[in-house]
Formats: sequence, structure tokens, C-alpha cells
Amino acid sequence: MISTSARLLRLVSLLSARPSWTCGELAERMSVTERTVRRDVARLRELGYGVESDPGPWGGYRLGGGTRVPPLILDDEEALAVAVALREAALSGVLGSDQAALSALLKLRQVLPTPVAARLREMDAAFVQTPRPDEQQIAPGMLLALATACRRGERIHLSYRDREGKATLRDVDPYRLVHTGRRWYFVARDVARGEWRTFRADRVAQIRSTGRRVKLLDPPDPALLVSRSIASGTYPLHVTVRLPLPLAQALRLVPPTVGTHRPDGPDATVVDIGGPDADGLAKYLLGLGTPLRVLSPDDVREALLRRTRELFEDNRGGDAP
Repeated sequence: MISTSARLLRLVSLLSARPSWTCGELAERMSVTERTVRRDVARLRELGYGVESDPGPWGGYRLGGGTRVPPLILDDEEALAVAVALREAALSGVLGSDQAALSALLKLRQVLPTPVAARLREMDAAFVQTPRPDEQQIAPGMLLALATACRRGERIHLSYRDREGKATLRDVDPYRLVHTGRRWYFVARDVARGEWRTFRADRVAQIRSTGRRVKLLDPPDPALLVSRSIASGTYPLHVTVRLPLPLAQALRLVPPTVGTHRPDGPDATVVDIGGPDADGLAKYLLGLGTPLRVLSPDDVREALLRRTRELFEDNRGGDAP
């Protein structure tokens, strides 16, 4: 005879498989008496399962909505399907910066049966996502490893490649993963430098836990830190402009991943924006379609005036060429 716990799990699985069962059908499928079925249904209700019933000889049991989220029973194929879906949701960033899919995938992987976990690893190795032309691809296993490091709160040895491809090894205290819609960024405290840093997750070559738990004091807003890091970047030229817009509107016009913002009174915002050259920055500013004043540098201001004059000359008189 199977244990009560195993029998309850079997009952939940059956109730989830179709809309309704009679007591006799359940007793036959589980090889128990109808009295045992009724007792098990009562136990499930105590555990928070919303098992509903209809009276009469032809009445039956069905799984309705409970007041709490009960344990979820999945067979091997269903577990694999859920794991693959969660992985794709995490990698695609369909949930934006929300890490719910990644967190759920971590929990699920810890309890997957060995054969199912092995199949998922095989799929990880076989599936290839098509990255954008200017982006490297991050392996699902590395993404999960970084997420696990953040959850454990242990210092790690980080092997990292910078934009020039130079490999470095450093000790960091993991904090968060941030998805910008294009890439994943790993936010951690660099132990040697004593400062918070952002690392592109696709440039992480390897991580190794030290087993040393750390307490993070006054951690930063990870999304804000990543946005400022991307906006400042290593551009050869930066322009400072004043927009006659409140901070909230300026942030919608110029995303925080493009510029760094600071209010200039209640109705204006000063924004610093990086770019490849003066003409490229002037083109971007003109495309904003809003009044603005270039505070510095002069070469960007001159490039903007030149482009504005050219646009005016091309449209003066309204005559087609």
C-alpha cells in the first residue's frame, strides 16, 4: 500500500488531469475505497486545495480555486515544458527587468528529477538564440549560475573579459541581475576596489564560489546603476543639454540608458548624453523633436546649427527639387 503522502499527490494529479471525477472513478484509479477517497479529499482541503464537489450518486469532485497556492504536481514532460518556457522568458526579457521567470526557473531546477534535468541540460547545449549583430550571446547555464550566486549571497571569484577581450580575475560580492531589454548585466561589489560595479553577463567567462557569506551594506538601486553605467559608457564625446521639461517627461524622451538626468528647477532637466562624434550627437538631438539648449561643448552646438540650417534650406519655399 502506498503512503498517504504519495496517495495525496496521486489524487491531486488525477484531479488536475480532467474537469470532474466521480468518487468511484477516483477509487478505481487509485485502487482504494471510496471512503479513503473522501478522507483524502478532506485532507487536501485542509492543505489549501480548492476541491469542489457535487452531491448525488452522479456527482463528482473537481479542482477549483483555493485560497492559497498549493504544491504543483507535474509529470516529467510537463516539468520539462515549464522549465524550457521559463528559460526562454528569462533569456528573451519578455518580463522586462522583472526576474520572476529566472527565480522560478532556479527553484524548479533544484527539484527536477535527474532524467528531466539531464534532458534540460541537453536542450541548453542544443538550442541557439540568434543575437543582434552587435551583441554576444549568453549561455543559459551562465545566466543561472550568476542568479544562483546572487541568491546565495556568497563572495565569488569572477573571471571576466573586458571590451578589449582582456581577461581579469577579481573577487566580487554578487547582488542582482538586471535585464535592459538587450542584455543582462551582473551587479556586484568589487572587493579590491571597494565599489559597486556592473558587468556584462555575456562577458563573464567563469565564476567560482568562495563559500564565504557576505553582508551587503547599503546596496545601490541595481537598475539605476546599470542605466547610468550604460549612459556614461566610454563615448569619446559627451553633450550637455537643457530640456524645458520636468524630469519625468525628460526621462520618457531620453531613456536613462541613453543619458544621465538631473532636474534644473521644476520645469527643466539637464541631460548628459554620450556619442561617437559631434555630428552624430547633433543628429540625435534634432531627432528628439523638442526645443533644447546645448550647454556644452561648442562643436556639438555648431553641428546642430549646421544641420538645422541645412534642413531649413532644403525646405525653404516648399518647391520640390
